[in-house]
Amino acid sequence: MRNYDNYALGKWIKGDGEGTPLYNAINGEQLGTASSKGLDFSEMMNYARNIGGPALRKMTFQERGLMLKALALHLHSIKNKFYALSAQTGATKIDSWIDIEGGIGNVFTNASLRKQFPDLPYHVEGDMAALSKNGTFIGHHIMTPRQGVAVHINAFNFPIWGMLEKIAVNLMAGVPAIVKPATLTCFLTEIMVREIVESGILPEGSLQLICGSARGILDNVITGDIVTFTGSADTGKILKAHTQLIEESVPFNMEADSLNCSVLGEDAVPGTTDFDLFIKEVQKEMTVKAGQKCTAVRRIIVPEKLVEDVQIALGKRLSKTIIGDPSIEGVRMGSLAGNEQKNEVTDKVKKLANSQEIIYGNLEEFEVKGADKNKGAFISPILFLNDDPFKKTDCHNIEAFGPVSTIMPYKNIHEAIELAKMGKGSLVCSIITNDMKIAEEFVLGSSSMHGRILVLNEACAKESTGHGSPMPLLTHGGPGRAGGGEEMGGIRGIKHYLQRTAIQGHPTTITALTKQYQVGAEQNTEGPHVFRKHFEEIEIGDTVITDKHLVTLDNIEEFAELSGDKFYAHMDDNSLEGTIFTERVAHGYFIMSKAAGLFVDPEKGPVLLNYGIDECRFTKPVYPGMTVGVRFTAKEKISQEKREDDDIAKGIVKFLVDVYDDEGETVMLATILTMVRKLDQS
Repeated sequence: MRNYDNYALGKWIKGDGEGTPLYNAINGEQLGTASSKGLDFSEMMNYARNIGGPALRKMTFQERGLMLKALALHLHSIKNKFYALSAQTGATKIDSWIDIEGGIGNVFTNASLRKQFPDLPYHVEGDMAALSKNGTFIGHHIMTPRQGVAVHINAFNFPIWGMLEKIAVNLMAGVPAIVKPATLTCFLTEIMVREIVESGILPEGSLQLICGSARGILDNVITGDIVTFTGSADTGKILKAHTQLIEESVPFNMEADSLNCSVLGEDAVPGTTDFDLFIKEVQKEMTVKAGQKCTAVRRIIVPEKLVEDVQIALGKRLSKTIIGDPSIEGVRMGSLAGNEQKNEVTDKVKKLANSQEIIYGNLEEFEVKGADKNKGAFISPILFLNDDPFKKTDCHNIEAFGPVSTIMPYKNIHEAIELAKMGKGSLVCSIITNDMKIAEEFVLGSSSMHGRILVLNEACAKESTGHGSPMPLLTHGGPGRAGGGEEMGGIRGIKHYLQRTAIQGHPTTITALTKQYQVGAEQNTEGPHVFRKHFEEIEIGDTVITDKHLVTLDNIEEFAELSGDKFYAHMDDNSLEGTIFTERVAHGYFIMSKAAGLFVDPEKGPVLLNYGIDECRFTKPVYPGMTVGVRFTAKEKISQEKREDDDIAKGIVKFLVDVYDDEGETVMLATILTMVRKLDQS
């Protein structure tokens, strides 16, 4: 036995006193204890704010992303260290894979989001807003890291994934974290944090850990802090109402367990691939992690004519689920996380049995392979049948957080929608159908009460991640009972830890603040052509004013022949009646091509290549006899990392291409992306 330590104030600290006993969920043996007695939560919060926060905020999004990438690579290289201890939480190898490698994969994904952010410590959001007639007064939005600490109060079911998916987001945003895993399985979180700390990849103060109780920590939050909670809806409601959160206007993101459902479409009849998919998916969601998933299927909604078919098919699949010690060959479902959980699930099953019938499973009579079911926290899958779910409503209100689910019938898609919504808000629901009209009606009718909806059928089944898998690039959360919060969601999740601020001023001022050129700002036309400058030498606002070109009818006809674009507006004077054009008009893509011919410096230099065009707009027709010129301005710079030692050191420079006519009016705007060599090749 050992005492599981807390990591606070830059060191590992043992809690005073006896602490909470921790047990092996398979055999009931005590593993050790966890205590937080003696920790000063106020000191921990200040340590994060004053040490971790400033260190993270000095880093750019690119640097933070590379930090997360290095962390993910490190954890992936030692992933096997965590599997044996994970099994002691009752997890099978597949369960552990979701927790361990799913969590590491989440860090990888968030690291890649650096490409969607500027090479700055803060984010520049959206487009400029014109606030004046002559363009001398504009607005924009920046998003800066909150200067507080993220307090993560996590659930017991995913002690690694639950931590990693949250800290990846706040670290990417530049905010430090204090992690409070559920004490029941904190021993697995602790070993992961030890590896993270020993790697030295994260700045000091950016991550702290509380293994024992964190009662009282919310008394210490202040404006700028952020609290996230994953767990039961009842506990979440209590925490959400904490007076300190209200007084200090501290954001509270709640992701609560919910009564998720899976719906069988009327077209997915027995004998079809989609019917088989439904049975397989429901059985998987009942038994993976022994049903201890906030996204698990609790309500199985099927056409009333197919209830018996579903009951038989699902019963057969459940009967093949071998329960036992995850280390034993053939075991497909381990135990619950502890006997405390077993008692709670048992109590909920008994309450549900008052209004509906158990048609598969038994709380007492079931076999366990390789373990003693009386010592471990084992339970049988329990399948209920509710023959009148609109009147017998316990199944829409009581959640047994284990391998427990209820079959219920519906007469038509409208009833299916109503039953789905009777869960009062869930993290996820799924519908298995290949009928797009059914899918559309169900999704639009039920989406207001669900955070995510999976439409599953044979077409996507091979690559689908399934009903129960939240993905890093999509939001994870839900309305109502599910808590009303959102987690992850790619760039959306990161923005939760940033403060959005509107900034106003002259375009030159906003350019200086955003490090992105704003139309109307001062331009520097002195010095060599920008294509003669290395990445470090280019300044935002550096501009080339090109020579001009007289557009001719020959240009239009030659471009039409070369490109094959013989659209009537370019080629036929007689077809222009009723259009916006007064004569044959030059191709927009000719103007774009000619602009490149004007702004490109052809000699070999630091520019390695042009690789893309963003936001191209043709704003005014160009007719034969008009002249065009280009104002070519450095708009934004993003440094790139070297993937290999022998790579060329380089960065991305975005240039604004402003094509104007004889009257000085813009006829085309675009942003081109160039890859530019750095002076420093180290």
